[in-house]
Amino acid sequence: MIYLVEDDPSIRKLVSYALQNAGFSVAAFSSGEEMERDGKEKAELYLLDIMLPGRSGLEILETIRSTPETRNIPVIMLTAKGTEYDRVVGLDSGADDYIAKPFGMMELIARIKAVLRRSGQDKEKKDLISGGISLSSLSHTVRAGGEKVELTLKEFSLLEMLMENEGIVLDRDRILTSVWGYSFDGENRTVDVHIRHLREKLGDYGKAIETVKGVGYRFSGENNE
Repeated sequence: MIYLVEDDPSIRKLVSYALQNAGFSVAAFSSGEEMERDGKEKAELYLLDIMLPGRSGLEILETIRSTPETRNIPVIMLTAKGTEYDRVVGLDSGADDYIAKPFGMMELIARIKAVLRRSGQDKEKKDLISGGISLSSLSHTVRAGGEKVELTLKEFSLLEMLMENEGIVLDRDRILTSVWGYSFDGENRTVDVHIRHLREKLGDYGKAIETVKGVGYRFSGENNE
């Protein structure tokens, strides 16, 4: 079930129709308050417009990320704003992806599928342990120095990719394609924002994620052994 929160009725109707034609179940709401009141099923993904009556999409996102039952559910932000500042604000707040209006329905569906595909791969992967950090794909948990670390879906996938390729330098384009499932056409800021948040949440153990200037990032567990 995809929860769509969009106050423009024409956009809400168009997106709902496109998603249903693509085989998704959709529950559409005009505001966060309406979603909380009428949303009965558990969401698999949220599509949130930033500019909404009442609580903004960013405020709804904050609630989703601070609630144990929903904190790992992927969120894609929909907004008419297209500046780098607004993209960074959304990603800083824990969004898994961002798409600016006007957007094509095929692009939106591709991004939704990429996010859902990433969220459904964990059960087939083994636990990873290195540099004082342990990552369990089965339970979707991360511990640093024995302490549990709460990560968003994208942060978890990013750390998982880095640890799977320990000692190998991964450029931003490769990370974008693997973690997000498609190219951002040169938009590398997305990776940098998520890396910064990941390091902050891992604390001292975040030093294991090295920046290779002009190239990308590398996980080096030796930094914390």
